[in-house]
Amino acid sequence: MGNCLFSQGADDQSLLNESEGGSLPGEPPPAARQESDQPVPVYHPNPGETRLACHLTEEEQIRIAQRIGLIQHLPKGVYEPGADPSHKKVEECVICMMDFEYSDPIRFLPCLHIYHVDCIDPWLMRSFTCPSCMEPVDAALLSSYETN
Repeated sequence: MGNCLFSQGADDQSLLNESEGGSLPGEPPPAARQESDQPVPVYHPNPGETRLACHLTEEEQIRIAQRIGLIQHLPKGVYEPGADPSHKKVEECVICMMDFEYSDPIRFLPCLHIYHVDCIDPWLMRSFTCPSCMEPVDAALLSSYETN
């Protein structure tokens, strides 16, 4: 059997995109596509829930902004093996399972665990607990603000 929609120089993909509606299953309709190649921000307002930023309620946006602010207050540094005796035990980020390398940007949690900044920040946007010890990060941060 052949393709009944065969035309010279056209394939199934181009035929679907040129037709009315123009989107494939699972793709956003043409009106919803962004003009730029920048990714659409996706947030997790509640565990197990994923939504685009434009679909969040005002309360959810405020909660996410507060969480981003708390994450930005967590100390950051650069991995320097041997600079601190406690770093000798820590050789890999438990999120990505990659070894820390000299000058990798890291973030310190209040429980003293360290992670790559690019690994822990998205983790904390989903769950505000340490991935190693499950200690709530926000409780430790809020108590440190109250003592100062």
